[in-house]
Amino acid sequence: MELAHSLLLNEEAYNQLGEVQKAEFIFDWLRYLEKLLLATSRSDVREKQKTLVEQLLSLLNSSPGPPTRKLLAKNLAILYSIGDTFSVYETIDKCNDLIRSKDDSPSYLPTKLAAVVCLGSLYKKLGRILGNTFTDTVGNILKAMKSAESQGRYEIMLSLQNILSGLGAAATPCHRDVYKAARSCLTDRSMAVRCAAAECLLELQNEAIFMWSTDLDSVATLCFKSFEGSNYDVRISVSKLLGTVLAKAIISKHPGAAASRQSVRRVSLEEVLELLGTGFLRGSSGFLRASGDMLKGTSSVSRDVRVGVTQAYVVFVSTLGGAWLEKNFAAFLSHTLSLVSQSHPKATQTQIDAVCSRRCVSFILRATVGGLLGEKAQIAAAKDICQAIWKLKKVMDAVMSDGNLETRLGSADVAASQHMLVCALQELGNLIHSLGTTAAPLLQDSSAGILDNVTSATLHPTVSVRLAAAWCLHCIAVALPAYLTPLLDRCLERLTVLKSSPEAVTGFSFAVAALLGAVKHCPLGIPHGKGKIIMTLAEDLLCSAAQNSRLSAQRTQAGWLLIAALMTLGPAFVNHHLARVLLLWKCVFPVSPKDLETEKSRGDSFTWQVTLEGRAGALCAIKSFVSHCGDLLTEEVIQHLLPPLPCAVDLLTLLSSILKTYGSPLKTPSVVYRQRLYELLILLPPETYEGYLCAVLRELAADLTAPDIQVAASTFLLPRLCHQDDLLILSPLLQDTDHRFIEEQLLLGNGIACGSLEYDPYSIYEKDVEGDSVPKPLPPTLSVISSAVKLFGVVCAHVGEAQRLLILEQLLDSIKHTKGARQQVVQLHVVSSVSSFLKYVAGSKGHFGPEEMRRPVLALVMGALESPSPLLRCAAAEAWARLAQVVDDGAFTAALAQVSFDKLKSARDAVTRTGHSLALGSLYRYLGGISSSQHLNSCVGILYTLSQDSTSPDVQTWALHSLSLIIDSAGPLYYTHAEPTLSLIIMLLLNVPPTHAEVHQSLGRCLNALITTLGPELQGNSTSVSTLRTSCLLGCAVMQDNPDCLVQAQAISCLQQLHMFAPRHVNLSSLVSCLCVNLCSPYLLLRRAVLACLRQLVQREAAEVSEHAVMLAKDSREELTPDANIREVGLEGALLTLLDQETDGRLCHDIKETLNHMLTSMAVDKLSFWLKLCKDVLAASADFTTVTCVDTMQEEEGDKGDDASVLTIRNDGRPHPFTNPRWGTRVFAAECVCRIINQCENAHSAHFDIALAQEMKKRDSRNDFLVLHLADLIRMAFMAATDHSDQLRLSGLETLLVVIRRFAAIPEPEFPGHVILEQYQANVGAALRPAFTSETPPDVTAKACQVCSAWIASGVVSDLNDLRRVHQLLVASLTKIQVGKEALSHLYNESASTMEILAVLKAWAEVYIIAVERHKNHKQALKTTCAEDSVGDGSISSDGLLDLVHADLGTLSRLWLAALQDFALLTLPSEFASQLPVEGGAFYTAETSENAKSHYYNSWAFILHATALWLTSTGFVVADPDEGAPNLSRPVTPTSMCQGSSSGAPVKSPEDVYTERFHLILGISVEFLCSLRSDATMESITACLHALQALLDVPWPRSKIGSDQDLGIELLNVLHRVILTRESPSIQLASLEVVRQIICAAQEHVKEKRRSAEVDDGAAEKETLPEFGEGKDTGGLVPGKSLVFATLELCVCILVRQLPELNPKLTGSPGVKATKPQMLSEDGSRLVSAALVILSELPAVCSPEGSISILPTILYLTIGVLRETAVKLPGGQLSSTVAASLQALKGILSSPMARAEKSHTAWTDLLRSALTTVLDCWDPVAGTHQELDEVSLLTAITVFTLSTSPEVTTIPCLQKRCIEKFKATLEIKDPMVQIKTYQLLLSIFQYPNPAVSYPYIYSLVSSIVEKLQEIDKRKPEDTTELQIFQEGIKVLEALVAVAEEQHRSQLVACLLPILISFLLDENALGSATSIMRNLHDFALQNLMQIGPQYSSVFKSVMASSPALKARLEAAIKGNQESVKLKIPTSKHTKNSGKNSSIQLKTNFL
Repeated sequence: MELAHSLLLNEEAYNQLGEVQKAEFIFDWLRYLEKLLLATSRSDVREKQKTLVEQLLSLLNSSPGPPTRKLLAKNLAILYSIGDTFSVYETIDKCNDLIRSKDDSPSYLPTKLAAVVCLGSLYKKLGRILGNTFTDTVGNILKAMKSAESQGRYEIMLSLQNILSGLGAAATPCHRDVYKAARSCLTDRSMAVRCAAAECLLELQNEAIFMWSTDLDSVATLCFKSFEGSNYDVRISVSKLLGTVLAKAIISKHPGAAASRQSVRRVSLEEVLELLGTGFLRGSSGFLRASGDMLKGTSSVSRDVRVGVTQAYVVFVSTLGGAWLEKNFAAFLSHTLSLVSQSHPKATQTQIDAVCSRRCVSFILRATVGGLLGEKAQIAAAKDICQAIWKLKKVMDAVMSDGNLETRLGSADVAASQHMLVCALQELGNLIHSLGTTAAPLLQDSSAGILDNVTSATLHPTVSVRLAAAWCLHCIAVALPAYLTPLLDRCLERLTVLKSSPEAVTGFSFAVAALLGAVKHCPLGIPHGKGKIIMTLAEDLLCSAAQNSRLSAQRTQAGWLLIAALMTLGPAFVNHHLARVLLLWKCVFPVSPKDLETEKSRGDSFTWQVTLEGRAGALCAIKSFVSHCGDLLTEEVIQHLLPPLPCAVDLLTLLSSILKTYGSPLKTPSVVYRQRLYELLILLPPETYEGYLCAVLRELAADLTAPDIQVAASTFLLPRLCHQDDLLILSPLLQDTDHRFIEEQLLLGNGIACGSLEYDPYSIYEKDVEGDSVPKPLPPTLSVISSAVKLFGVVCAHVGEAQRLLILEQLLDSIKHTKGARQQVVQLHVVSSVSSFLKYVAGSKGHFGPEEMRRPVLALVMGALESPSPLLRCAAAEAWARLAQVVDDGAFTAALAQVSFDKLKSARDAVTRTGHSLALGSLYRYLGGISSSQHLNSCVGILYTLSQDSTSPDVQTWALHSLSLIIDSAGPLYYTHAEPTLSLIIMLLLNVPPTHAEVHQSLGRCLNALITTLGPELQGNSTSVSTLRTSCLLGCAVMQDNPDCLVQAQAISCLQQLHMFAPRHVNLSSLVSCLCVNLCSPYLLLRRAVLACLRQLVQREAAEVSEHAVMLAKDSREELTPDANIREVGLEGALLTLLDQETDGRLCHDIKETLNHMLTSMAVDKLSFWLKLCKDVLAASADFTTVTCVDTMQEEEGDKGDDASVLTIRNDGRPHPFTNPRWGTRVFAAECVCRIINQCENAHSAHFDIALAQEMKKRDSRNDFLVLHLADLIRMAFMAATDHSDQLRLSGLETLLVVIRRFAAIPEPEFPGHVILEQYQANVGAALRPAFTSETPPDVTAKACQVCSAWIASGVVSDLNDLRRVHQLLVASLTKIQVGKEALSHLYNESASTMEILAVLKAWAEVYIIAVERHKNHKQALKTTCAEDSVGDGSISSDGLLDLVHADLGTLSRLWLAALQDFALLTLPSEFASQLPVEGGAFYTAETSENAKSHYYNSWAFILHATALWLTSTGFVVADPDEGAPNLSRPVTPTSMCQGSSSGAPVKSPEDVYTERFHLILGISVEFLCSLRSDATMESITACLHALQALLDVPWPRSKIGSDQDLGIELLNVLHRVILTRESPSIQLASLEVVRQIICAAQEHVKEKRRSAEVDDGAAEKETLPEFGEGKDTGGLVPGKSLVFATLELCVCILVRQLPELNPKLTGSPGVKATKPQMLSEDGSRLVSAALVILSELPAVCSPEGSISILPTILYLTIGVLRETAVKLPGGQLSSTVAASLQALKGILSSPMARAEKSHTAWTDLLRSALTTVLDCWDPVAGTHQELDEVSLLTAITVFTLSTSPEVTTIPCLQKRCIEKFKATLEIKDPMVQIKTYQLLLSIFQYPNPAVSYPYIYSLVSSIVEKLQEIDKRKPEDTTELQIFQEGIKVLEALVAVAEEQHRSQLVACLLPILISFLLDENALGSATSIMRNLHDFALQNLMQIGPQYSSVFKSVMASSPALKARLEAAIKGNQESVKLKIPTSKHTKNSGKNSSIQLKTNFL
């Protein structure tokens, strides 16, 4: 292919190729040429122009295919537009000659067509340059058209369109001729030609004024004719033409009358609407012939015309735009409604017609009002609709009030208004539903009177109006949940009062049912008590039904309808009424078959009608129960459900005979009864009705073959039974389109009604399958068939095999015995049932049955495979494959395939070939590729042949579809066929005419399957792979140019696959441009493909996609659709606009996902852009008053001219990029803001640091940081939080919460001590206030409480007065909720008030926790600073918050305890349910406990923490009676809460109250922590642990834990589990803190016991004291019973997790193992240190014997930590873990147990072993070198030496080894080690016991003195050596102090010379380095001290050495000189020396 990439065609390469490759080569060259010409310079092009033109023209004769001719024409036009134009006339003549040619052979056709296309392209590009040649050309083309076939007519129309667009007004002379030609084509038999003619006329009307003036009527009539027998594409094109022309007629500004030759009449809106109305009502028969047809009474407008006109209405209004509609809405509405009024009886002649016409009218209103108007305009429109309803109702009332009953019922007006009312009510419902809570002002506006009007419509005499009114109420309730309960009450009240009016009974029961159906859409629910009222009312209606025969049918229906609707509320509501429902169910059927017989003989027609109505209702109610309350279906309930079933089935068998007796009035009731019974049986497990399966099966068979069904409505039965993918080859109507709602009626065919609510009132409470529109149940005659088909599958699979065979034979016979149309119907039903049976057996992995079963099934399916109905063939192919799947036998499968092979080889007719080719594909799909490759070869071979059968596009389509299935299923097996298949696909793509779009669609599916099969292989570089890849890309390019939108969608999804597998080879910019162009396509499937592809692209390369889109928007002029304004708002903005207009759920989901991916990868880099987008969306419809007031406030506070304010100023001149976005889009924008903040968190820290951000912005103005946009963030959150829409308010508050949490701590650089959020206090307050008004829903208030507490807790506002504003809101809420669960709003379910109460309590708890924490920190700060001046200003802010809370603490504590008690009850396991209080808890009712649980789960943890803090602050004051009574009075209040129901009990003592509360808190914590749910949040766990810490902070609870050992152990085990299951370090640390407190409690308890025992025993002998503490006198610790053991387990767990080497099992050897010591992370170190602290506390909890048994473990662990973490650190520091282990060692060694007589000897032994272990750490094991830190180990030895009793360390062998270590360490060169060693020795030398210190002194002094003398000789060079020297001198000085008198002189004699040698005289002092000077000072100072102390020795040394004396005197003299100059130096040096020596001692020794 690379050879094709040149400017001129490479003819050598071209001539060597085969036919197929030639076409491919040419196409590739032309594609390349197009890009190349645009990039080549003009002169180069002119050079080669002549050759190029020749080459291109020669291609005309090589019969180019459709895509090739299009490209060829394009290239010619580009070539001439760039190069010279003089030869263009020759080219045009040449083309004209080719067209004139008389050659009519098929082989010459492509050349002619190519010539036509070339002409179109040349004129389009060059336009008027071509002068007058066009008249000849057009004439020639039009002449050719007369003899052209469909392809020719198609191309000619498109070519004419191009000529017109190129010439513009210049083409006027030909306009009429073109118009004439196009008119005839508009009603052409080929649909593609009609579409092309519509396109041509659309182009023509731009310039041809006559089309929308004088010829307007005829254009309209022509379009109506064109709709007849049209397909979807024609309807789209022609409706676009008609709508545009009519819109043009209204808006056209005519040129001045003088200038225009013909005088043009203005057309009024009425005339245009009248014209459209004519088409809608009379169709294409026009004005003249209508009367004749009317007389004959035959004319009913065909549905396709009506649907086409409907679409034209929508195009008409959309073209005129939203603003126009707003102005003219009233006129438009009245016209639209009049289409279904009685003045036009044609539209509503039969019910079927009426339903279809109503659908069309609804569609017109929905598409215009719902699609074009913004929210404010929609509210106005709703008022207009309401007005229309009111007018219609007035007419109605006048008729109804007429006394004469005859005139009343016969009046045509009743019927007249009904359809108008239905349409108006449904649209009103839809409008309010889409407005959501933003419709609140509409309903509050009493002048509109919406609710009154709708409610009164429920009394209309026609059922359909009553249902529409009920549905409208349903929509209102879903949109505005606050109205749900009031509406329900109102309807129930009317229902009770008007029980005697049949209209009222049905109308209001429909309304109640519809409202109950709305409950599942309203999370806040309805009050629980409503269930009881409804149930009682339903019972009452059912019981009173028999009293009045005029009302019995209505009351029966109403009663069961209410019960059925009640079931949708779910188990919680139904549970209490279940017994009554089951009783009613039992009573509705006779008890025994005998009773049924008597019934049959007794009744009359009317009784049977009522009876069947009642029983059908009961069946429906039970069906509703089974489907909505699955949890209640226990064995017991099922047993109660079963008894009436046999009777119900018996009645089913009797129905036909009853019908014979009573005739037609029972026809509908009996069909409804059947359908209900079938529906119920489908839901019940087949085992429940095992006994009468056969009876049911017989009835089903009879139903399916019943003789009275006339119409084969395959489209509602079969799609379920076909495979989703196969439906694509059938009618495009089966696919999703934007017009699905009206197109459905064409799908069903003329004689069948489309679904409508009046066919099944019971569907009013069900959720509609297709989203939110009105439920559309089909007529009972149809729905009974679909239920029967479904049930047949189940029942047939469960009857015995003999029975099954029999029934299948019977069905087969029934087909044979019918003829003609009836046969088709029966065949349809039978095949559907058998498919359903096979599908069920395959799905349930059942058994098919014996071999003889196969024959009838095969015969049935085989017959259907050759049926004329494509849908039936499709279903049969599916059944064929399912049969093979179920039989599961290779030979059988092969035989089936062989049958198809044979048929395909022999059959010539299209039907058989299509059916069997699909059968082959389906077989493959279900059997995962039939294994033998030979089979695959023959399959593929046959399908290849079929797909090239150009005589029948259908066969091609089906064969190719089947091939795509085989490619999909064969997987890797298909590789061998990949190349031939690909070249077949390309060949067909290049040759199949564009008019056969369905073939192209199948080709697209094949290509897609191939790309998927090749998969990642496509990345390869081998030649074969790259050829495959090029072909794939080529195929995609051909499909992208195809005019059919579905083919373009296929192309996009192929490119998407290619991009996934071989991203480098897909040209991203051209793909993105293709996506942008189709972003707003009128085809839903194309838009879906575009977004699915975009979503994938932006996951990898969002930034590139976004850039390409903007580049494209800037480059292109006309190509982009005007809807997507990419140029201004980028791709992101265009997607947001699209999201706002789109209604398809899947598409909206994809748009959101795409935007989320783009945001994730780009928001941080394009911050201003994204924030501006969100801000524009949010601000576009906010009430401007609120926004401006906030803005001014900010301006005053100095808005620092950030980017956003600059942007807004610039923006004012331009219209807003987003006009009136809907609330859903605004919610999404608010969510985006939160996401942007989260994204910034993971980016640069400057996003949350204003000083840094401003600095970086100064450095580079392109830098952009979130903190600079804070004003905007607050503004957006404010706008959202104060909107009308509740969802938006929730999002706004969430945004505000995120902003507060993220920005609270950022300081304001200009005002130190303040934070940046402080200036926005007013905004936060203003955003929160509306959420606390009385009419706000509880969920908004709950969210606002969370924001309040976050704001108060954030500490942004330090001034109490400012804080009071927000605090006041919380105080008000507290007052509101104090009344408890009763007094809160009755609008919602009780659980909603639980939610609100708990939210308020949680908010207060958070505030209190923060207040206490601040108070505590403040106190500590005061302790540490201790300076008076800081007390004054700090105290207000810290205590102030606590004071604020204190006022309400009494109330709060009571409510908190009550909430915790509720929570404790709710978390009890289900077996204790019987013990729960009957009336519920303090804040929940018993019935709503399930719903309430989640709210308690959300808030209990903080409440628990707060309660614990409150209890500790009151201090459990019982313990100390001296404090006086006042402390007892308040905390006792909640006793009433604790006692529950027994209020008469005596008041509990304070001790009891405290114990209860203590156990409540402990119980909740333990229950939660010991079984942590997977969804338990980190904050709950942390809060729970903090609560336990707070509890154990005070003595009283500690004493409870200490005295109850089991409790302590349980707590420890729970904490152990928490540590095991939660990795978070903060949680583990908090747990360890609680463990430490428990051990402290145990220690206190043991001490207390010992103390009291000593006091009691007084003077008794010490020996007799009992042993306290664990281990008693034996020392044994029992696991599970021992606190110490549990603690050890837990600590080991922590330590081994951090240091696995401590576990001897893991390391394989006990004791020491040579591993490198390691440094732990900061968290790890903290955990290890905390564990060591706990370990060191343990001996104190034990008895002496107990301490002996745990000591080895504790020492092992402590020394282990020391060994594993003794890492050398710079500067001789110790790592924190080492420090902790040394501290712990010190604690253990100095434990009193080491001295206690019982344990003394054992301890001594163990401690000696421990010391040995420490010493062993040094010795390298088996030659490995260990890098341990000597200082750490020496310190450990020192700790041992100093902290234990002398006998441990003084045994010679140990002492010798210790001294060795010191000696060795002194030899280490590292100065830091030396310094530390000196410091440690100093502490040992000073030890008071000579037995310990003397051996060290003897061994080490001499080497120390040597060292010092060595330094003395060398003179120190740096500070460290100076320090070593100073430390050494200190050691010697200490020795002098310790030494006995007789040795002192020798020591001083050693010391003095060293010191004096460092002194300098005054000359030397001036020039000395600072180090020498420091030494001099140090030495002098020490001499000054020693001299007076040991004067005699001093004098004698001086005397013996005059040199020394002289030096000393000189130094003293010099020093006095310098002292005069600067006194303080010596003082400082002295201090620094001292400090450095003291530092280490304070650590642990």
